[in-house]
Amino acid sequence: NNNNNNNNNNKATATLKTLDDLLTDYALQGQYSKQKGLEAIWPIYRRSHPRLPTGLSQAFYTKFLHLPLIDRLSAFPLVLAFSDFDDTNPSSWKKYDNLSFQDLCIKLGVSKRCYREAFEPMVLTGLFAPGKECSAAAALGMAYFFVLRSQNSFDVRWCRGNIGEVIMDPWVELLRVGHGDGVDRAGVDIRGDTKVVGFETMKVEGSDGRRRGEKDKISKVICLNQISGEEFALEADEVVFAVGAAALNGITRNSPQLCEYEEFRRFTNLRGTSVLATRVYLDRKIKIPYSANACFGFDEGIGMTMFDISTLHSNPNHNKSKQADDDDDRQSTTGSIIEVDYYHANPLLVQSDEAIIRKVKNDLDTILGTSSQNANIVDAAIVRLPNAVNWYFPGSHSSMPDVQSTSLSNVYFAGDLVKTNHGSWSQEKAFVTGMEAANLILRRRKDYGIISLGEEELHVEIGRKAVKLFKELLLFGRQLNEDGNGAGALPLLGDFLR
Repeated sequence: NNNNNNNNNNKATATLKTLDDLLTDYALQGQYSKQKGLEAIWPIYRRSHPRLPTGLSQAFYTKFLHLPLIDRLSAFPLVLAFSDFDDTNPSSWKKYDNLSFQDLCIKLGVSKRCYREAFEPMVLTGLFAPGKECSAAAALGMAYFFVLRSQNSFDVRWCRGNIGEVIMDPWVELLRVGHGDGVDRAGVDIRGDTKVVGFETMKVEGSDGRRRGEKDKISKVICLNQISGEEFALEADEVVFAVGAAALNGITRNSPQLCEYEEFRRFTNLRGTSVLATRVYLDRKIKIPYSANACFGFDEGIGMTMFDISTLHSNPNHNKSKQADDDDDRQSTTGSIIEVDYYHANPLLVQSDEAIIRKVKNDLDTILGTSSQNANIVDAAIVRLPNAVNWYFPGSHSSMPDVQSTSLSNVYFAGDLVKTNHGSWSQEKAFVTGMEAANLILRRRKDYGIISLGEEELHVEIGRKAVKLFKELLLFGRQLNEDGNGAGALPLLGDFLR
């Protein structure tokens, strides 16, 4: 998806075609529960007037159909946490990362209903795990980037077709050919049928055999061609690990050379969570009010989204991907095409294809009612993705990599798992850390050519300063209280911010 803050991704993607060619227009989004059906409607915030300060605009313009005002007001203390947390500051991560997001909400007095119906679905579909198993720091950072940085942050556009074919394949071709934007470059040798199976490292030692101040380096990457079975070594000048948490864990565990370094041993703490992606083809067109939907309450601890692919992929023929064309061929005889994805989905992955298809149909019938109940599934696609997405569990941040390795001089990391002070998340963060790694390899300034998120809205900046002053006053008050013999010290409203 593409939101208002994906400036670097947008700039790169626009080198292929215009964003309007590649992406859908903005549209309303729905939120459904198993118990009550449609729960909320997310508007197109950039078209909501008058324009309001972020936070207030989301609260005012989002249409909650069942969540009482008193429960929504219970979320107000979270403003303190958002004002105190700075995604670009390591000390903020250290303060909030060991606390789960659910515990933070409990500490701040968010009502159970508000948490269950507003925040738990957000975390399950944004961080792919329930709030009790997600770092409060990760939840605050993700929510601020995707929802609260400005009134427009939650406005989303979707790819018009399969993203691999519409965006990634043309990008890969540009890399292979080695030119674009009128500039000739050396082509990239991309070996999709090859996997890394090991490394050789070069030790840096002094004349007396003791290690000098310089770092070791990876000298060779051992590869396996999965078609021919041939194993070969690539001489390594620079090495970039552009992989997720589970992959980085696995690469480290299977490399005795990397396991020599404490930095890499930390990576074995990292883990992923699973996704189940399904697409069903119906025998008739059915009514789907919103093309993108978040859903909750269907399975304990499992997130769910539902997309109207027929609408999202309905674009001019010259822009369609092969997948979109295939979908159209099926749609001409089968009707609506719907994608239903499940997150934190290990209990579902072990089911048979038949059981999964039955579950998807039952869930769609619950959400969409009679229109879906009268339709039949005539074809389906199921993709199981075990441990495929990063899991930001409480305490995980200390095990995550920096852009540049602290133990190997020619090793770098890229991806949304990597620490950066840019403030972005998901695809934008992955792209930015890739640029940061490239800049360091080229001996350029780390943020060279990277578009920043820009200045925060004035009231957010004022809020941060107010919270900082509030904390200083609380600390001063506590010191006075304790100096008076320490007895009877009063509990302080801002203790959670200490």
